[in-house]
Amino acid sequence: MSAFIVLGAQWGDEGKGKMTDYLAEGADVVVRFQGGNNAGHTVEVGDKKYKLHLIPSGVLYKNKLNVIGNGVVLDPKAMFEELDYLKNLGVTVTEDNLIVSDRAHLIMPYHKALDLAKEKARGKNDIGTTGKGIGPCYTDKAERCGIRVCDLLHKDVFKERLKENIEAKNQVLTKIYGLDELNFDEIYEEYLIYAEKLRPYVKDISVRVYNEIKAGKNVLFEGAQGNLLDIDYGTYPYVTSSNTIAGGVSIGAGIGPNLIDSAVGIAKAYTTRVGKGPFPTELLDEMGEHIRTVGHEYGVTTGRARRCGWLDIVILKSAARVSGLTSFAVTKIDTLAGIEKVKMCVGYEFNGEVIDYFPASLEDLALCKPIYEEFDGWDSSVETAKTYEELPKNAKIYLKRIEELTDTKISIVSVGPRRDQTIVVSEI
Repeated sequence: MSAFIVLGAQWGDEGKGKMTDYLAEGADVVVRFQGGNNAGHTVEVGDKKYKLHLIPSGVLYKNKLNVIGNGVVLDPKAMFEELDYLKNLGVTVTEDNLIVSDRAHLIMPYHKALDLAKEKARGKNDIGTTGKGIGPCYTDKAERCGIRVCDLLHKDVFKERLKENIEAKNQVLTKIYGLDELNFDEIYEEYLIYAEKLRPYVKDISVRVYNEIKAGKNVLFEGAQGNLLDIDYGTYPYVTSSNTIAGGVSIGAGIGPNLIDSAVGIAKAYTTRVGKGPFPTELLDEMGEHIRTVGHEYGVTTGRARRCGWLDIVILKSAARVSGLTSFAVTKIDTLAGIEKVKMCVGYEFNGEVIDYFPASLEDLALCKPIYEEFDGWDSSVETAKTYEELPKNAKIYLKRIEELTDTKISIVSVGPRRDQTIVVSEI
C-alpha cells in the first residue's frame, strides 16, 4: 500500500476510528481531508479509550506524521483542547508529528452562533446539526469571505477580514435572530493567541503530502462522517457540509487522484444513523433497541442515541460506486451475535419495480420498501476468532453475501472494539 483512503460507507459511526488506527500502524502519514470537530472517533488501545474529534487517528502511534488538510474547517480552540486531552492521556503531539494546512478555513465564534440560531429557527424542520459552526464556516468559504489559517498568521490581514465579518454577522445575529452582538476586540485578542500557538504547525500540506507519496511513503487519507452524509451524494439536506466520498481527498488534501492506490469503505454489519432523515431499514422495535444497547450506539461528539436498522446493501453499492471502493472493512459483526435470524436489505421496491440504487429525492426514498434476505444467526464465539476460518459458519455466509451483492471484496472483519479483535482477510 502506498496512498490509500479509509472512509465511511454508510451514515458515519461505522468504526472508522478503530480501523484507521489499525491501518495507521502500516502508514507513515495520516491525513484528515474534510469535516471538522463535529466528527468523532473512539479508539481502544489496551485498557485505554481515546475519543478523537479533529486530530488524525495516527496520533496514537509514535513516528507518524499527522496532517489536517485544507478541506478541514479548523476550530483552533477545539484543536488545542484536544491536544491537552491527549497530553493528559500520555500522548505527545508536537509540530514534528502534526501539521496543519495554511489553506484550511477557520471556524469563528460567529459561525457557532449562526449555526445554533439557524437550527433553532428551523423548528421541527431542524437538520440535527452539532452546533459546532461547520456549515456556516463552509458557507463563508463558498461565499469567499472566509478566514484561512494563513490569514490568521498575518495580523493586519486578519484584523481587516475579521472586522468585515463581525460587522456583517452582527447584522444577521441582531436583526434576524434577535441575539446580542459579538465583540470584535474579544475575538480578535483571543485569535491572536491562537495564531502564535498554531504557527509552528502550519505548512503547505499539498507539497508535503505529494513529496511523501513520491518518496514511497505509505499515506492514509482519513475521512470523517460517511458516504450518505456527503453534501452531493448524501441524503440532502440531512448531510454534512463537505464531500465525504473518496473524491474529496484530491480537493481536501491537494493531491491528484492518480496518486491514490486504493479506497477502503468501513461498514457496520448493520446500519445506524444519528439525527433526522430517511432510513429505509430502521428498526423501531425491540430488535432496534437490542442492537443499540449491545452495540453501544451513542454518538461520540453529541452523545445522542443512534437509530439502528438492518444492513442495507443498496447503501453499500452506492458507496462502492461513487467512491471507487476496492474493498470493505466490516465492523461490529459481534453486535449481531446471539440474534436468531439476521436480515439484510438487498434492494428496494419502488413504484412497482425493484431498484438497487439510492434515489436523490427524499420523497422518492420515502416510498421505497426494503426487500430482505434472512440469514441464520451466529453465537458469541465470533468475538474470540483470530482468523477468518475461525469465524462461525453463518457469519461467513453473511459476509460472503455482502461481497456477492456489492461486487466488492471484504478485506478486514472487526469482531470487537480492540486492536487485537481485527481479522485481515486480504490486502486492502
